[in-house]
Amino acid sequence: MHRPPAPRRIVTLALSAILTFALLVPAAGAAEATIAYTHEGVKAFEQQLASGQIRSATFNKRVRSLRVTLKDGRHVLYRYPPKGEPALASQLQAKGVPVTTLKPAEAAKEASKAPVHHKLRYIAGGILIAVIVIVGAVLLFDRRRKTAME
Repeated sequence: MHRPPAPRRIVTLALSAILTFALLVPAAGAAEATIAYTHEGVKAFEQQLASGQIRSATFNKRVRSLRVTLKDGRHVLYRYPPKGEPALASQLQAKGVPVTTLKPAEAAKEASKAPVHHKLRYIAGGILIAVIVIVGAVLLFDRRRKTAME
């Protein structure tokens, strides 16, 4: 019984590991770049405002949302009722919280964002499965060819 040389197996395994790593690392790095906001209700927002936990706030008038950064580093999103922005801004300024408002172009950009369907992850997963199938087929073909030659 003739076995294939060990270096060929090692090279094949190393190449498949490198390819897998190369496909998955960019998808993981892109996910870390964005800030994840957790949604909160009126009571939670009022409690944070009363206790002085808010570091900064940014209004998006187009979608009536308030992005809040807390002093502990968390990011929360509060959706305020129609025409509630002036009252919220005055409450925040009274507590000494820096308040900013998004420019119309930035607000429109945020409003037009579609929900993420992780298309790139599916593509990377499909490519990874195809590579695994191809490497497996090549190894199987090579093994059968060598056993037929004996």
